[in-house]
Amino acid sequence: MLSRRSFLISTSAMAVFAFAGPVHAELKPSAGPNGEPITLAKSLTLAPEQEAKVKAGAFTVAIVWHESSDWSKAVIQGASDEFARLGIKVVAQTDANFDAAKQKSDVETVMAKKPNAIFSELVDPDTAPEAFKPAKDMGTTLVFVDQPPKDFRAGQDYVCVVSDDFAQMGKHAGDAMGSALNGQGKIAYVYHDANFFVTNQRDSAFKQTILDDYKGIQIVTEQGLADPTRAEDVLNALVTKHPDLDGIYATWSTPAESVLAALRNAGNTHTRIVTFDLSEPLALDMVKGGNVAGIVVDQAYQIGQTGARAAALGLIGEKTAPYYAVDALTVTKASVKQGYQDSLHRDLPPSMTGQ
Repeated sequence: MLSRRSFLISTSAMAVFAFAGPVHAELKPSAGPNGEPITLAKSLTLAPEQEAKVKAGAFTVAIVWHESSDWSKAVIQGASDEFARLGIKVVAQTDANFDAAKQKSDVETVMAKKPNAIFSELVDPDTAPEAFKPAKDMGTTLVFVDQPPKDFRAGQDYVCVVSDDFAQMGKHAGDAMGSALNGQGKIAYVYHDANFFVTNQRDSAFKQTILDDYKGIQIVTEQGLADPTRAEDVLNALVTKHPDLDGIYATWSTPAESVLAALRNAGNTHTRIVTFDLSEPLALDMVKGGNVAGIVVDQAYQIGQTGARAAALGLIGEKTAPYYAVDALTVTKASVKQGYQDSLHRDLPPSMTGQ
């Protein structure tokens, strides 16, 4: 997955937005997956006495994840660093590789260690209730990234969700495409064909932005991806069938890497790619002036930090808001170094620095 993520409009966010094009002066944050109001992630902090209580508790946590992209690694690192600072021991970490059945098995495995809390990104919210019910029934403190299991209630079944404002991210991806094509051209719209709040919100907001604000850009083909593991074959076929595309929107970085590989295989250097979430192949292509024109990202490391703080508060019986969102920015060739720091909390990979 889905590697993700918020465009809450703030002074700092607008300062790093590098693309020209329409400015949505009154972009309003969208709600969470169950209509929750959005609260800024940076507002979630622990008072000194709360930190002391957490540290005295000698709590444990398991990190139950859905995949292992650069975005996921940054979220997990942010959480791990904050758990360590708060004296909460990580006793297990899993990767389901997009397999809901494996994630269910992962929950069963980590529950054998009796963690006090679980921090998780779901593979499938529709099947997750069955997977996480044993943990909920045992009173395990649950914090989720992006969306909770279907019909779980914030403040009762889990502490909160930490994520982004996905509608805003989609709008800015649309603006990125508009700028890359100077408002004119033919594009492919590659969307996630599954019930997943993150991608559904971003995809639809991108498409609506193109339809509303860029009348000179035509979406000539739409391609749904239900199974990310089949993206390479599907996108090779799309590029072969539509060699004259000016741009391709890809629903997140993993399919975007398949798009980039397909374009290279076809010898195509002119089609521009816009997507979400930093990955080394995409960022390197952008730095070298290749097909990738823009990548909308969030503060992935901060998502992890915020999730850890929410779990800590839940462990000591403190309430939180139901849905927290981090800021986001659009990374371009000119801003990629700062983008890595702001999103992933690390320096550029050696491939981009010549080291």
